[in-house]
Amino acid sequence: MAKTTDDASYVEEAESLKTLSGRNENPGYFEHRGNRKNMLKLINFVLLAAGSLLILSPLWWMISTSLKTMAEVMSFPPTFFPESWNWANYIRTWEAAPFTQYTINTLTITTLVVIGNVLSNSFIAYGFAKIPFRGKNVLFAIVLATMMIPGFVTLIPQYVLFAKLNWVNTYFPLVVPAFFGSAFNIFLLRQFYMTIPNELIEAAKMEGANHFYIWWKIGLPLTKPAIATVAIFSFNGAWNDFLGPLLYLNDENLYTLQIGLQVFKGQMNTQWNYLMAGSLLVLLPVILLFFFFQKYFIQGINLQSGGK
Repeated sequence: MAKTTDDASYVEEAESLKTLSGRNENPGYFEHRGNRKNMLKLINFVLLAAGSLLILSPLWWMISTSLKTMAEVMSFPPTFFPESWNWANYIRTWEAAPFTQYTINTLTITTLVVIGNVLSNSFIAYGFAKIPFRGKNVLFAIVLATMMIPGFVTLIPQYVLFAKLNWVNTYFPLVVPAFFGSAFNIFLLRQFYMTIPNELIEAAKMEGANHFYIWWKIGLPLTKPAIATVAIFSFNGAWNDFLGPLLYLNDENLYTLQIGLQVFKGQMNTQWNYLMAGSLLVLLPVILLFFFFQKYFIQGINLQSGGK
């Protein structure tokens, strides 16, 4: 049996040497292989470019519509490029309603929501990750189970609660829930905290630090990518929230940008060019935020980089 095995190994070695010698005698082999790699890269580039154009086409249609006149918007067949670039549509859009006040209102709500989500979710997640207490796993499972409840199921009970607290027509229903955490953000930050070595926590305890100090001075700095991810999600959700302000805000002075855009929608017709211009202005901060912080967003999704 040993001899048979040795013979088989000799045959495999001879075949590999023959293959290598054939490659050396035929330099075109490597050239052909390099051409195939370049062809695959070109195909991947073409597919990615086509996919990007397909995804970005609605954005371009929004930009194109915002620069057209209503007559051109309603013309058939539709034009992919505007005949005349009406940049004045953006000025008319901003002047059609008190959008400056709407922007201030939206920024106020969004800033408070981001602060509440970052502080509450990170503190709760640190407790689930690094503080041992009885029933921790059961309580964490209950928190995760709340993700299975559709938001529309709790919509009416929440409204009744806030109405009894006399919070309707105020920002409290839009801001206060952010300071009590959300299941997804708690889960994301907990998984990030789990990657921090326990020895680091124990060393801080030996120096006399309590858990609040450890969370503030050690936990938050080490989880900046995850914190940035939660902040981006929170900003996007609060900035684009339409249902919450629609339910709880009755005073026009308290309206947000999403509610303000409805001024261009009437019972008989819709001013699509102004609506698209306003929508693009509202969308611009979200695009810029992701553009400048996409590195932290990608790092935050990677749950294995917490202790690095």
